Amino acid sequence: MMPNLLILLLFTSWRTINSWVLFLAGKVIYYLGFFPYPRELFDFGLDQVTSSFANFDGIHYLLIAHRGNYQQWEQAYFPLYPLLIRVVNVVFQNELISALVISNISFLIGLFVLMKYLKLISNNNKYPSIFVLLFLLAFPTSFFFGAAYTEGLFFLLFILTLYFLKKDQYLPTGFLALLAAMTRLIGVFLVIPITLHLIQKVRFVTKNFRPNLKYILFSLFNPKYFSLVLSPVFGLGLYCLYLWKTTGDPLMFLTSQPLFGANRSTDIILPPQVVWRYLKIFFTASHNFQYYVSVFEFISFSFVVAILVFDLTKQLRFNKGPKNNLKLTVINNDRLALNLFSFANIVLPVLTGTLSSIPRYALFSLSFFIYISEIKSSSIKSVIFGIFLLFHVIILALFGQGYFIS
Repeated sequence: MMPNLLILLLFTSWRTINSWVLFLAGKVIYYLGFFPYPRELFDFGLDQVTSSFANFDGIHYLLIAHRGNYQQWEQAYFPLYPLLIRVVNVVFQNELISALVISNISFLIGLFVLMKYLKLISNNNKYPSIFVLLFLLAFPTSFFFGAAYTEGLFFLLFILTLYFLKKDQYLPTGFLALLAAMTRLIGVFLVIPITLHLIQKVRFVTKNFRPNLKYILFSLFNPKYFSLVLSPVFGLGLYCLYLWKTTGDPLMFLTSQPLFGANRSTDIILPPQVVWRYLKIFFTASHNFQYYVSVFEFISFSFVVAILVFDLTKQLRFNKGPKNNLKLTVINNDRLALNLFSFANIVLPVLTGTLSSIPRYALFSLSFFIYISEIKSSSIKSVIFGIFLLFHVIILALFGQGYFIS
């Protein structure tokens, strides 16, 4: 197990490097600040470096917390994070400080829990945990974990849910999954690891008996299990109920998306169509800043999906049975659950017709980071780490100066 002191050292180094990148970016990159309420950031009385951690979506969370309610179209921002900001602000009396405290403490605690969780799901207790952590921290958009965004909080809720699930502690699992679904929409897909874990539990309890589909479904409808499986749905349902009562539209978090200028559609658009759109952009659009952001989004999506496909094939085996029929074997049920959640996490936003913000959403495709940490070649891992770190610096510098990059 990696010493806690090393985790703390890596986290502190990550925070320090991010702050220095933002400071130096202010000296060499022209400030654009092309997002709603850029001037309101400075009403919180903090310096440019600290304030820039709330660029773009961050300022919306702060204003929602400050007012204590949503204004028109802000329902796209899930409620738990601004609610916690409002609670913590009783102490700090500054929404920006409160938001950054929540994000950074949540992320730090999440890193400690992540290391414990990786040890639990390892077949041989020899996971290269240090590399999972290094790749996660170096990833180009990992700075969002420490920004006034939901990433840090959701990371903690996500990892804690998986950790308690693995420990068969279902009460905290269900509660944390509910909170996760009130933090980000992707939280509802915690149904996937919860369901697969319970299916594995049913198989283990029955020992040599091989349960059929009807038996598994019957077992999942046991009140003890059924409420756990639906706990993320309950979390989303609570927000939908609130939206229905206040706006008349329980899906306002979706229908308001096109109003934020990210070219999102409320109609489902299949990933191949989205990929084809981007390929046409590469061959027809002028080479401006938005063009290169599109390239970054496309490469990030393609790389993460490719790794997830490799990881999926690693978790599944097809063997010939006694009658030459193919039998599917799951190598590691926990890894399979993580992989399927990671796919849902990366594919769901694409269904809106764009790859916008995919580099940020990829942060929760945990199977991606685990798989590349298991690469045996130190040279390949060093190259990947170096590329991550280079783009981390570039992307963070641009984000801090008000350029939309994810």
